[in-house]
Amino acid sequence: MTDPTTAAAATAADQGVSAYVTAPEHQSGSPGKPRSLWSDAWRDVRRRPLFIIAGAVILLLTVIAIFPSWFTSVDPNHKDLDFSRQPPSGDAWFGYDLQGRDVYARVVYGARWTLLVGLAASVLTVLIGGLFGIIAGYFGRWVDGLISRVGEVFFGLPFVLGAIVILNLVRNAEVRGALPIVFAVVASIAVLSWPVAMRIMRSAAIAAKQQDYVKAARALGASSSRIIFKHMLPNCLAPVLVYGTIALGAFIGAEATLSFLGIGLRDPAVSWGVMISDARNYVRVAPHMLLFPAGFLTATVLAFVMLGDAVREALDPKLR
Repeated sequence: MTDPTTAAAATAADQGVSAYVTAPEHQSGSPGKPRSLWSDAWRDVRRRPLFIIAGAVILLLTVIAIFPSWFTSVDPNHKDLDFSRQPPSGDAWFGYDLQGRDVYARVVYGARWTLLVGLAASVLTVLIGGLFGIIAGYFGRWVDGLISRVGEVFFGLPFVLGAIVILNLVRNAEVRGALPIVFAVVASIAVLSWPVAMRIMRSAAIAAKQQDYVKAARALGASSSRIIFKHMLPNCLAPVLVYGTIALGAFIGAEATLSFLGIGLRDPAVSWGVMISDARNYVRVAPHMLLFPAGFLTATVLAFVMLGDAVREALDPKLR
């Protein structure tokens, strides 16, 4: 027969262990369920003022990009030379450009193409770099050497010079239409930027490959593809996503730079970079043509950089 004193002590010990495991700092929403890295990061990041401010700005810009007709009923391409370079007024809050087009309407509709280029370039860069990086980190040896050397070739190319060469080839091919032009700009940015994402993913994959769960999966006979995409990828994704968030703002600035140089987006695609390029020769006589699109561009890039910094600090325990 079990001693009642021993049984009571064992019950108290079990209760103590249970209370320790299910303590609030180890819980998510439901009792007994440990928090994951992502839920823990979300719990931390939503308390950061920078994240809230950046998220609100990005949400507003996203709504503007998806539903521009909610914010203006003016055709952004409607021209009336009678209003050429007129300053802001009650009829046109941001004034008119050289060809008599409403600057406010063009800023609103330009958000769609600007954000589309930044988001598409960021996603494509992360996909290409992340795939090559995790393959190089997992297999190592000659596979790692080959991918790393190819990445160094692209990494060594000056971004602006490489983009000029690629986009001039596209321009000489007489590509027409907004979407083909956008695709060309996105592809050029991704081709020149993927080595950074590859290096980040490769470092994370090399560290993850040494973990016990990967060794256990390999010992149980799991295939390389299953180990890479089922076990390693979820644990290597965080640093690459942080880079993608920060790079999104940088890619928006890169699109504006390329458009300013005359090799990026062009009509019929309206972007803030195109507007800045159109206004560069009229800064003194019509500064409103430059200030408003440049202000929106600066706020957008800053918002994505702030968002990326907040996410990075939330996912890295050393920075909390």
